[in-house]
Amino acid sequence: MQSAYAEQFEREMGCTEAEWLMWLPAAIGANDWQGQASTATVRIGSGLLALDWRTGEPRVIAQVRLPRLHVRFRFEGLDAAQRVAFMKRFDLYMQRGGG
Repeated sequence: MQSAYAEQFEREMGCTEAEWLMWLPAAIGANDWQGQASTATVRIGSGLLALDWRTGEPRVIAQVRLPRLHVRFRFEGLDAAQRVAFMKRFDLYMQRGGG
């Protein structure tokens, strides 16, 4: 988790598009959203977050192939504190891994 988030940034997610779409509703919480092919718009208070994504080539490590999804985040009408608050929840819900 970061301490600040720019108004626009890109991330490489280690998931398929189907996984991303399955996880997205929980990650955005109670915020209203609309999705279309490879895009989503999330209403956050009086601002919004525009998301768009594309599938990348899998990351290959030895014989392991990991899916990659390139996701662009564009916040509009949200200050730095609002972006951090939203992304804190989003990152926790999208986090994967074992212990």
